[in-house]
Amino acid sequence: MAFGAQKLHGLSGRIARTGEEIYQRRRRIATGAVAMLAIALGYHVVFGQNGLITFQQKRLEAKDLDGEVKRLSVENDRLRDHVGRLKEDPNAIEHAARESLHYTRPDEIIYTLPTDPAKK
Repeated sequence: MAFGAQKLHGLSGRIARTGEEIYQRRRRIATGAVAMLAIALGYHVVFGQNGLITFQQKRLEAKDLDGEVKRLSVENDRLRDHVGRLKEDPNAIEHAARESLHYTRPDEIIYTLPTDPAKK
């Protein structure tokens, strides 16, 4: 009976070692799979469709567009004031006509100077 018990003990030891080897392999495979998943997730977070790089580009674009909106708002206010003056002040209408259309009053002479003398 001692020989049978020893054989059984040797068999259970091999089974335990095999089980331990299987456990270690599963653990390595699972660790590798988790590492690959973490790398893929990190890549997606940085370079994906809504990743950090795209987010930074959109943030810069939004900042540029906000500046453009402010600039256009200031220009809009200036033009609104100009229209108001043209509606109410006859001198403003005369000034605009004289400046843009080069109108003159009788006996007036207009001298036009070149804008950039270096171009001649």
